Amino acid sequence: MKQFDVLILGAGAAGLMCAIEAGKRGRRVAVLEHADRIGKKILISGGGRCNFTNIHCTADNFLSDDPHFAKSALARYTPDDFLELVQAHRIAYHEKKLGQLFCDDSAAQITVMLETECRAASVQVFLNAKLEKVLRSSEEFIVQTAGEEFHAAALVVATGGLSIPRLGATGFGYDLARQFGVKIVTPRPALVPLVFHGTDRKRYSELAGISVEIVARVERQEFREKMLFTHRGLSGPAILQISSHWQAGQEVHIDLAPGLHATAMIRGAKTRQKIVARKALQSFLPNQFAEQWLESHMPDSWTNTALDKLEKQLHDWTVKPVDTEGYEKAEVTAGGIDTRELSSKTMECRNVPGLFYIGEVVDVTGQLGGFNFQWAWASGAAAGRSV
Repeated sequence: MKQFDVLILGAGAAGLMCAIEAGKRGRRVAVLEHADRIGKKILISGGGRCNFTNIHCTADNFLSDDPHFAKSALARYTPDDFLELVQAHRIAYHEKKLGQLFCDDSAAQITVMLETECRAASVQVFLNAKLEKVLRSSEEFIVQTAGEEFHAAALVVATGGLSIPRLGATGFGYDLARQFGVKIVTPRPALVPLVFHGTDRKRYSELAGISVEIVARVERQEFREKMLFTHRGLSGPAILQISSHWQAGQEVHIDLAPGLHATAMIRGAKTRQKIVARKALQSFLPNQFAEQWLESHMPDSWTNTALDKLEKQLHDWTVKPVDTEGYEKAEVTAGGIDTRELSSKTMECRNVPGLFYIGEVVDVTGQLGGFNFQWAWASGAAAGRSV
């Protein structure tokens, strides 16, 4: 039997931050990680350079059934707080765009930093710790792994969501919530490519790899960014962003010419015809896509009324995906532990004293661009300062 003050399940971004903050307070902390190394998701993030935060982070950048829940933790551990840690470890970084901060060198610098901070705080990390059972006595939690048993008064669940199962993602955190009667908002893939239905997939599959700047909209949510064609449908930042708000059966509205009078060249031509229309579209769309799209939306005539319709279609290309690419391609998992079950200040379960949930497993999902990491740091710090 191993006795600690705090047990943390998961050595990802949230779990490690929680461990560091708790260790600084003199708590005896153990982190149990089922993989053979810490921070696997950190290592692959941002193309291997880790988009570790966003300097413009606010609660408005997050999706949750309770849009106010994240405010407290985010206010008490800000991007500047994490930047102070990065700078103390002399990690060079840069802003790519829209406030997104990346390591100049490698994402491994972030995991090394966190590992170093854990050692300084006397945190013990147990790798290859295959969780088998979690029990609760009147005074403590008991976590059984293959061959070992850990005891502590506080248990922090930082096991992440279901996204990217090849890295070892499981539903353990949700199973544990059900065991203790903690409510869950149904999980779903988020920041994930969308899949065309058969007809559109056949029509546009040859465009795989082509990108274009657009505005994507689902109901009242919209994002202006690049869209990327794939062999099965659509991806790219704009689509990944909107996918977190998309639900099965909904249409996605795409403005292919944001801010442009798309048919002006056609209207001003001496002779209105297909060749002029193709040239007009190719002035703001990739050539192959412009030609393909025009073939599917060719006007019946070149009258002003017909061009008005074409203009509207260019600013409101409506697609109806049949699905997402699923957890295999999802960057994060939306949904999770119902925030109404948790204290927004401490991340502790209201009805299960000593049980905390942090990071991706909670129903707080950030937009693309470093926001999910900031939620991991902030929620981890909130719990670490409370356990």
